[in-house]
Amino acid sequence: MNAPEFPPKVSAGAFGEALWDPSAETPAGLVGPDGKTAPRRFNVYRNNVIASLCEALEQSFPAVETLLGEDYFKALARAFVAAHPPGSPVLMWYGAEFGDFIEKFPPLQAYPYLADVARVEWAWLEAYHAADAVPLDPAGIGAVAPDDVGNLRFKSHPASRVFRSAWPVWDLARANRFDPQADIAIDLEQPQSVLITRPEFDVQLLLLRPGGDVFVTSLFDGATLAEAAGAASGQFEEFSLSDTLSDCLANGVFTTLVKA
Repeated sequence: MNAPEFPPKVSAGAFGEALWDPSAETPAGLVGPDGKTAPRRFNVYRNNVIASLCEALEQSFPAVETLLGEDYFKALARAFVAAHPPGSPVLMWYGAEFGDFIEKFPPLQAYPYLADVARVEWAWLEAYHAADAVPLDPAGIGAVAPDDVGNLRFKSHPASRVFRSAWPVWDLARANRFDPQADIAIDLEQPQSVLITRPEFDVQLLLLRPGGDVFVTSLFDGATLAEAAGAASGQFEEFSLSDTLSDCLANGVFTTLVKA
């Protein structure tokens, strides 16, 4: 009796290439129960995978979808999926490069703020899934001797992030996702920097005061309170140390004081 003939195995590379290219033919060796090549089955699988990834992008970037409209966003998402196959099996982390993709996408060059809106939404997602930590008790600073306050360093909360933009990303994100019912006047000539935190369960977006981005970023990088304040006030005359530090403490930006 002759040995049965088995179809050749499908290489992972060939399968992956065909999966992300809708125009590609069914990989050789991919057969159905009848032993024949199964293009219809493969197309269904391919469409389901791409649709799942597009849906993941919709979940992660609702403000971008609102700005573009549902149909355009779906087309953009499919273009992104074709260019960026997932590198992780964890679907919630798919889309990290979406902002960069939008920035370089030729049809959207007339809307340069869209990329930063996507980046803010991604920072929100990162903050949402960041590790839990107990925010710093503001009373801890009051217990430090006045002469030593300037030498304090702060450990940032795992969910804390600063996003600087040349565009009004805070207003755009609020108007198109976080507070769509509000009457928000958007001035595209107004740059904004956003502080993203999650002191407890809910992620918060706070518009930073002038110099706040320099101040908080400096603290995140290990500068002392005096060094961070000096860097901010050197670039922004209107920088207010007391107001900006109060914003940070009230929103759980830090977890620990490090005394010199």
